[in-house]
Amino acid sequence: MMRQRLARTITRLMRYRMVGSVPERGVLVGAPHTSNWDFVTMLLVMWHGGAHPRVLVKQELFNGPVGWLVRRFGGVPLDRKNPAGVVQAFVDEAESNTEFRLVIAAEGTRSAGEYWKSGFLRIAREAQVPVTLAFFDPPTRTMGFGPSFVPSGDFSADMDVVREFYADMQGIKPQNRTEPRLREES
Repeated sequence: MMRQRLARTITRLMRYRMVGSVPERGVLVGAPHTSNWDFVTMLLVMWHGGAHPRVLVKQELFNGPVGWLVRRFGGVPLDRKNPAGVVQAFVDEAESNTEFRLVIAAEGTRSAGEYWKSGFLRIAREAQVPVTLAFFDPPTRTMGFGPSFVPSGDFSADMDVVREFYADMQGIKPQNRTEPRLREES
């Protein structure tokens, strides 16, 4: 309740409009991922709707003085050297947890890259949960949730849904945006 009030107050002060509603369960893609502030904005989006998500974060952020804070806010360390193990761990968790919500920055980096990571589709497909497209879009001063879909297993078709939704969204640092495409589509 306290987090929800805080998020609603900050959102109001920032003069942002919240759209959509928090899904009951699933994998939530936070994009565009262009700055360190994206973690904070996705927490605001989730807390605004009263949800307490798990957020996949690179393992290195758990070292040092901010590690306890990242963990407290729902951060889950990502071992980038063992992505298959990460996918299986979340599939197992989704199967045993009715309120499974996992936020993933599918771009995998705050810098401009060539491809998104496919883990969000793999986790959702194997766990049989939907993907919900979440966003923070400074030019339109909106944030929230877009469409949800159940991954079909056809990477190109699934990514067409993603591309259509994020086509005009820029993120905090537009020059760092990575176009939604997967290496598996090539």
